[in-house]
Amino acid sequence: MITGEIKSQIDAIWNTFWTGGISNTITIVEQLTYLIFIKDLDETETRNERMAKRLDKEFTPIFGPDQQDFRWKNLKEIDVQARHSIFTNSVDGIFPFIRSLGSEKSLFSTYMKDASFGINKAATLDQVMEKLERLDMSNQDIKGDIYEYLLSKLEGGGTAGQFRTPRHIIKLMVEMMQPKLEDTICDPSAGTAGFLVAAKEYIDKHYDITELDRNKEHINKHMFNGTEFDATMLRIASMNLFLHGVEEPNIVDVDAVSKDNEVSDAYTLVLANPPFKGTIDKESIAPGLSNVTKTTKTELLFLALMLRQLKKGGRAAAIVPDGVLFGSGKAFKSIRSEIVNNHKLEAVISLPSGVFKPYSGVSTAILIFTKTDNGGTDHVWFYDMKADGKSLDDKRNLLVDEEAFNNFAFSKALTQEELDALAKDHDKFNLPQILDQYHYLKSDYWGKMHTQEGELLHVNDIPKNLGFDHFMESTCTHNYADRTSQSFLVPIEEIKENDWDLSINRYKEIVYEGNS
Repeated sequence: MITGEIKSQIDAIWNTFWTGGISNTITIVEQLTYLIFIKDLDETETRNERMAKRLDKEFTPIFGPDQQDFRWKNLKEIDVQARHSIFTNSVDGIFPFIRSLGSEKSLFSTYMKDASFGINKAATLDQVMEKLERLDMSNQDIKGDIYEYLLSKLEGGGTAGQFRTPRHIIKLMVEMMQPKLEDTICDPSAGTAGFLVAAKEYIDKHYDITELDRNKEHINKHMFNGTEFDATMLRIASMNLFLHGVEEPNIVDVDAVSKDNEVSDAYTLVLANPPFKGTIDKESIAPGLSNVTKTTKTELLFLALMLRQLKKGGRAAAIVPDGVLFGSGKAFKSIRSEIVNNHKLEAVISLPSGVFKPYSGVSTAILIFTKTDNGGTDHVWFYDMKADGKSLDDKRNLLVDEEAFNNFAFSKALTQEELDALAKDHDKFNLPQILDQYHYLKSDYWGKMHTQEGELLHVNDIPKNLGFDHFMESTCTHNYADRTSQSFLVPIEEIKENDWDLSINRYKEIVYEGNS
């Protein structure tokens, strides 16, 4: 959660660039990202040194004996002018070193080959480093928030309908999809690689070091994939993944929905928040996508792209603008019928319109589906998220306990007391319930307590057999046929009758409290 104090610190750094004669927003973001990257490399090295010492095992250092001056902790101590020379030295300075990271032919090294130092005054570098040093980035979430805030300065947070996805929404989607070590994951609109980084963090938390080591090659070279055609974002995404332990992330420089992107049947999991308002020249669109939905609207083309790029049995969680759910045009209906009729649509989670504030008040939803090529949709789960744990105004203040907000995903590890507290805070924070109910609906316990339509059965069995020790009690006893609740099931026949409409308001029943 980014605080006013951190914002002030970043704004102060921003002003230092301005007074140093650097006013281009992209240049500032890129130069700051390089410095954060250099600082992070040193912190990663220090962590690895400590762990190697504690476990008494070898590790491959990032910095060689001749590169110790490039470590942040040492750079801080060097004379201002001498330090600036280390940054500007184009032969054996710090930037040639950064460009050499990753293997010679890796995409990381390809994108970093254009990385160059752009702070001309030694005093400006000195002041920026001093201010960065005071910025506490030890917590990964805070580091993510700092990135978000920095990137929000690029044209007010989004271009061509691209809005930075809040980290807790990314985390919710990743936790729902539960990435596995054998997955090959893609974000076709990678941006700063937020979804891919969150998937890597999930993998790191859920597997032990031995398993991670065994799959090192897959993790480093094949697991994390994406497309992004903005050169700055390519570098930022590559650095972001590199700092999270992915040595050769496969982020490709291509317009995802164009003819140049030929990837198909390649991924087992797609996580994305594609651009909402973009359009693409009709002649440039990849032919296969037009067969699914004849349109130039990127929000529809990206869904068709996900279906093409997924392997059979592959799953997707994607954020879409509300218009995709109920648009009456032919292209809108054809993409919805494709997903519902020819594949398996599992869930539609409606998000409150304040989720993307202060950058946009757009209403959105999360679609979760599996590529089957032969249908499989029976009942679609709808959830009406009303509260995401933060105020839905421009301030986006945290409304619940910070620890609960950050740890909601680990409800299985929480005490009964903590679970009760989450339940008590439900009106302000729906995410724990969404996660719990989604996993329950997909578990072996579903069907022991409920009919296929979601009505409660009368069951004589012990709570343990019914899942009460795996899920929140309210999850096991909820009536999923109740259309007046936040969470209910809708059969495919009804969706078909309604022209494949997927907006929650089409199916939700409103209770009017009149005078009796």
